[in-house]
Amino acid sequence: MLHRRNDVLLVDGYNMIGAWPELARLKNIGLEEARDELLHMLADYQGFTAIQVYIIFDAHLIPGIGATYNKHKLTVVYTKEKETADECIERICKEWTSRRRNVYVATSDMTEQHVIFGQGALRMSARELLIEIKQNNVALKQSITEPIAKKRHSIDSRVTDEVWLKLEKIRRGNKPE
Repeated sequence: MLHRRNDVLLVDGYNMIGAWPELARLKNIGLEEARDELLHMLADYQGFTAIQVYIIFDAHLIPGIGATYNKHKLTVVYTKEKETADECIERICKEWTSRRRNVYVATSDMTEQHVIFGQGALRMSARELLIEIKQNNVALKQSITEPIAKKRHSIDSRVTDEVWLKLEKIRRGNKPE
């Protein structure tokens, strides 16, 4: 997916944890471990795509005013008391959707997808986001290893076959002609 510089991705955090197999397994160990791994995965995604990522977690059952902080250059939002992640995402979509910015929302909640789509945001299922993260990881590894491989063999493209034959004879201990 191609993003513009000021595009944003709003991620329903607990929805991803429940939908992604690796995170669902981690959740059985501890919710904090699953949240940390989600943040790590999304930080890599944000770094590769340059899209600003916001992860919204439900805190509607926890008394308080909510919290927003930065971790790994991501913006992490815990909703206010009596506010669900869906309500927070809808509020943000209303405020941020404009012609100069695309707002993507990652959730597999079909009702939420319809609501945010109606507000002008673009939807992405948990599965689609996970596939895109995996594809970006492959592309990142290739972008790191390809230049190294080319540097190792950079002489290949500049040496003619005739010169290679002469070098091979020298390597074998024969005098070139």
